[in-house]
Amino acid sequence: MSDLILQFKDIHKSFFGVPVLKGIDLDVERGSTVGLVGENGAGKSTLMNILGGVVPPTGGEMLLNGQPYLPEDPGDADHAGIAFIHQELNLFTNLSIAENFFISDFPTAGRMPLLNRRDLNRRAREYLQLVDLELSPDMRVERLTPGERQLVEVAKALSMDASIIIFDEPTTSLTTRETERLFELIGRLHDDGKTIIYISHILKDVLRLSDAVAVLRDGSLVATGAVSDFSIDRMISSMVGRDIEHLYPERSAPPTQELKLEVRKLSKAGICHQIDLQLHKGEILGVFGLMGSGRSELAEIIFGLEDYDTGEILIDGQVADSLSPTRNIRDGMAFVTENRREEGLMMEATVSDNLTIAALPGYTSRWAKRVRSSALAKAVRETVDILSIKVNDAFRNEAKGLSGGNQQKVVLGKWLMTEPSILIIDEPTRGVDVGAKYEIYEIIDQIAARGTAVLFISSEIEELEGMCDRIMVMGQGEVLGSFERADFDRETILRAAFREQVA
Repeated sequence: MSDLILQFKDIHKSFFGVPVLKGIDLDVERGSTVGLVGENGAGKSTLMNILGGVVPPTGGEMLLNGQPYLPEDPGDADHAGIAFIHQELNLFTNLSIAENFFISDFPTAGRMPLLNRRDLNRRAREYLQLVDLELSPDMRVERLTPGERQLVEVAKALSMDASIIIFDEPTTSLTTRETERLFELIGRLHDDGKTIIYISHILKDVLRLSDAVAVLRDGSLVATGAVSDFSIDRMISSMVGRDIEHLYPERSAPPTQELKLEVRKLSKAGICHQIDLQLHKGEILGVFGLMGSGRSELAEIIFGLEDYDTGEILIDGQVADSLSPTRNIRDGMAFVTENRREEGLMMEATVSDNLTIAALPGYTSRWAKRVRSSALAKAVRETVDILSIKVNDAFRNEAKGLSGGNQQKVVLGKWLMTEPSILIIDEPTRGVDVGAKYEIYEIIDQIAARGTAVLFISSEIEELEGMCDRIMVMGQGEVLGSFERADFDRETILRAAFREQVA
């Protein structure tokens, strides 16, 4: 038998006459882990959707175990032993773990059309043990953490006896500990002879896990080979079609000494304790912390989404007695949430509607209470151009049809149209490819250069070091340290974040 389990031969795909995949030739060896990388919109998802039977190819063929393979629907892919672990997990949260495992093939009691729940739970428990999950098969999925749900997805793939498992951005919502646990499991699957396709924008993880790397750019396979042939720099240059000498733009302007936002002794039981923070006009202040440090909760309190027990929040030197998102937006504050799909965007609405929803009052006639449509449309077109949002028609195309990087640009654009003086951004580049990351960094730099005070929350120390004037470290709801740009050091910052553990 050939060592090749899967072959893509001259695969083409077009949507409405627009080519998305342009003659993909890719061989996947049995039992290997292939890292599939590329910018958002490069064609990764389309290629995997063809493999999974979601969409048919326009041209070309696939071979599975040396035989022609052309799935008509996802069920065909399941039966062929191909499983997907999606970024947006495909589990029914209102059902139990066991019910999710066997939803298309429930064990029955003999010839009777009755559910054999004892057999259902017994088989489910066996697969949970394979991924080291000590959970009851009866537990509803809605009660699980993101990391546990991810492992349940893997166990479900094993219950299907999948020989090929595709992981699509699997660590996006996981803690560091959950990520390490997942990586250990992927290593075991590899050792057991499973074939894995690993898709991620975190290139160091691709290098760590893969045997081979395949790079897509604009629908074409532009580089492939053994992982030893690749470095992060080579992957980046292959993805974007050019060398990127600096991952972060040079700061266009220094911050001023003018205070825009001040937090004094802010406390909320179980969330944060005695937080002091100062943010200046034109400054980018980074907030780093481990999962559960309270950094996102602090941002929600400042924006008025959550209340607090004691302390003060001052905007432009004035104490804000009653905070609310509506009042803060009116006073020039903006908040880019870390969960863009559920909280930052209306996925079924057009790009234009998403861009204008927060800025709409500024384009409404004061007396007639009518929207100045022509001025609003002009502002939308200018925002799309300034942010280089890749969309055919902002007034017709829905946000759900955009790549992750372009969706994030729409979230930024929504708040830029309000012309904020204070911008809070929480994990603005999570799940975004390296090319789009650089564009987002440039946008943030330009915002700060115009005098906007930026509070930049991130779990990636590298991007905080690359973008910020200062970094504040949080842990267990407290400020554990503050570092000026000249003192940035990854080890020192991490030591501050782990202070409680290493003390």
